[in-house]
Amino acid sequence: MYPTMLLPTRRAKQWRTPALFAAAAGLAAAFVVVQAKKKSVEEKYPPAGKFIDVDGVRLHYIERGEGPALVLLHGNGLFADDFALSGLMEQAARTHRVIAFDRPGFGYSERPSHTSWTPEAQAKLLYNALHELRVERPIVVGHSLGTQVALAMALDYPRYVRAIALVGGYFYPSTRIDAALASMPALPVLGHAYRYTLAPLVGRMLWPALVKQMFLPEKTPERFDRLPVWMTLRPGQLKAAASDSSMMVPTAERLSKRYAEITMPVALIAGSGDLVADAKSNSGRLHQEISHSELTMEEGVGHMAHYAAPERIMAAVEKLATQAA
Repeated sequence: MYPTMLLPTRRAKQWRTPALFAAAAGLAAAFVVVQAKKKSVEEKYPPAGKFIDVDGVRLHYIERGEGPALVLLHGNGLFADDFALSGLMEQAARTHRVIAFDRPGFGYSERPSHTSWTPEAQAKLLYNALHELRVERPIVVGHSLGTQVALAMALDYPRYVRAIALVGGYFYPSTRIDAALASMPALPVLGHAYRYTLAPLVGRMLWPALVKQMFLPEKTPERFDRLPVWMTLRPGQLKAAASDSSMMVPTAERLSKRYAEITMPVALIAGSGDLVADAKSNSGRLHQEISHSELTMEEGVGHMAHYAAPERIMAAVEKLATQAA
């Protein structure tokens, strides 16, 4: 016979039902707030670029300038506007035809659920989109997890990609508790409910600390504050970011076995103080493995090197163009 202290008491039953109703009401209120924020931010910040339909996916991209093609691939959680705010797009457009994509699920690009959007799958989609846009032999610049897509493009389409520049990249598998935690909104059922209710609100509270970590040891530049935060916290974008987070370690393990195949010119740019993707164990190690690559280590710079040194990134791009001529 069980001790009576372990059996539900009448008093426990009395508070349990109201507590469940209160929790449900709280989630319903959170859902309403999130939907209102999503609608508001999309009305205030409509698409800044153009759309192209490729392989059943509607992709949004921003295009500027004329000249040799330069493709920009943003990091996880952000979207193409990040390159405009950093100043990199403006500098690049002076001498290049610049195309910055919203990767699948980010910004205003679709991310159909019937596909596993690995970096290789994203690379294939963007490769097909660039053909539709009549882009020939581009140099591809990737930032953060966008570097994994850039590497996949270089490895899978080496005759098409002219050269690659990898900024603040994550290239080798390591233990990443942060990636596991960030993957929660991509979980089925519970993750779905979470990203439509609590996840955006939690993300908004954590936003200042997350941004600070991205830019440390530097201060966050004022122009980054113009990024519409709620664009990054919409449920669909949270799912895309969570999915990419869940794949970052296995992708690094998979791609790292193929780095020896890369013969095109490669530029690596990293901040010495990067707290998101350690510069020495990622960019430094890849520089040693790809002997013909060139490494630029920005002292006192964090993960967002394209804000701190857009001119040096463009100098690296121009050098790549000379090497690949």
